[in-house]
Amino acid sequence: MPAKATEDPNMPIGELAKRSGLAASALRFYEQQGLLGSLRNAAGRRHYRRSDLRRVAFIRAAQTVGLSLEQIKAALASLPDGRTPTPADWERLSRSWRPLLDQKIQALTQLRDQLSACIGCGCLSLKKCALYNPNDGAAQYGSGARYLLGDKASAVMAEQAKPD
Repeated sequence: MPAKATEDPNMPIGELAKRSGLAASALRFYEQQGLLGSLRNAAGRRHYRRSDLRRVAFIRAAQTVGLSLEQIKAALASLPDGRTPTPADWERLSRSWRPLLDQKIQALTQLRDQLSACIGCGCLSLKKCALYNPNDGAAQYGSGARYLLGDKASAVMAEQAKPD
């Protein structure tokens, strides 16, 4: 019986791009960010392990639920030997993200509830805006567009939330 040809365990970037539905530039970006690793052939071209298809799917799913690339990178770094996530890994990680997702849902709900009033008033004033600058909290940092100058809106809101 003739020997069966074995499938190459690696694929060129173009094949991974086609099979994952991402542009090759996105894959190179993920690699630059430390989310993927490639192998180089003799000509210096990128090749990926077939298991990287699941890794890319993991990255895309995590982005869909609103995780930053840094959070995704940390999750992937928690896997032993940098391996591709298994269904059990996904279950564990997604459970750990639940509080973060609940917090984002709460923030978006609050934004949604305040947004119609903001659009309705049309003030376009950073001094009066109840949504972006409640009670003109940014004034404590000085004059001008404080948030654009680097002051954090979250710090102002946290300060305003403190009980008197």
